[in-house]
Amino acid sequence: MSSIKRLDRAFLNAKTIPFGNNDKFILFSDCHRGDNSFADDFANNRNIYFHALNHYYREGFQYCELGDGDELWENISFESIFEAHKNVYQLLRQFHLENRLHMVWGNHDMVYKDKSYVDEHLSSYFEPIDGSDKELFEGITYHEAVVLKNKETGQELFCAHGHQADWWNYVCWRIGRFLVRILWKPLQVVGIADPTSPAKNYKELIRIERRIKRWILRNNLKITIAGHTHRPRFPEPGQIPFFNTGSCVHPRSITGLEIEKGEISLIKWQIATKPDGTLQIVRLLLEGPKKLIEYKDD
Repeated sequence: MSSIKRLDRAFLNAKTIPFGNNDKFILFSDCHRGDNSFADDFANNRNIYFHALNHYYREGFQYCELGDGDELWENISFESIFEAHKNVYQLLRQFHLENRLHMVWGNHDMVYKDKSYVDEHLSSYFEPIDGSDKELFEGITYHEAVVLKNKETGQELFCAHGHQADWWNYVCWRIGRFLVRILWKPLQVVGIADPTSPAKNYKELIRIERRIKRWILRNNLKITIAGHTHRPRFPEPGQIPFFNTGSCVHPRSITGLEIEKGEISLIKWQIATKPDGTLQIVRLLLEGPKKLIEYKDD
């Protein structure tokens, strides 16, 4: 099956989420939450991410995670990841309880396409303080893609992880997972990167982006938002409307896309120094805001 057909299938089977200009979304991808070991790339940014997540929860945003949220190639079980970043999952649970949590699976958490796996591992957790099982993401369903559909204009935003355009990481993900666990995870600790990852292989990154752009051109310039490559993208109106959230494992920062008041923006959260030498976490606007309606379908 070609990348075009895989993207077609993801779009046809996507969950539709209606929204209006008063609705607000934050889209992150590629958090790669791990077990807080030396190989856990997320651990360096966990305080930045948790602060940003708190901000979006308080401000009434809906949270949309476009795949690779949990690092289940390097780590065998979700339980070890949950214990390492328990505060993050408890906050995500609050989004879930208020129907503000939308989860998409990527290649590194592709096991989540199996509903029985999700029900077994993510529905509850063991609390050692009182020795009881407590609810976590009861009833949650992960999707291959979601479509945000504007109730006023009918405009659709196709949101997927993007590995549908990456044959190796979509079709051969089990082989990739095996190699990461036995080979690349130990080497990562000493600074050797996995060459099969598009985030570490520039030529492969360009090929994946080219395939996604080709799909957009075949589908009347439909706005498409992805992750996977870790490279933030924010096109201008009139260009091919291919956006990328970036990732939450950049060195000392995280990037994402905000949708608010019918506009889209590329943002970054990072640690900055105050004049008195103390540190603070700040939100920076990198691109936008641009009105979504300016990215018109042909």
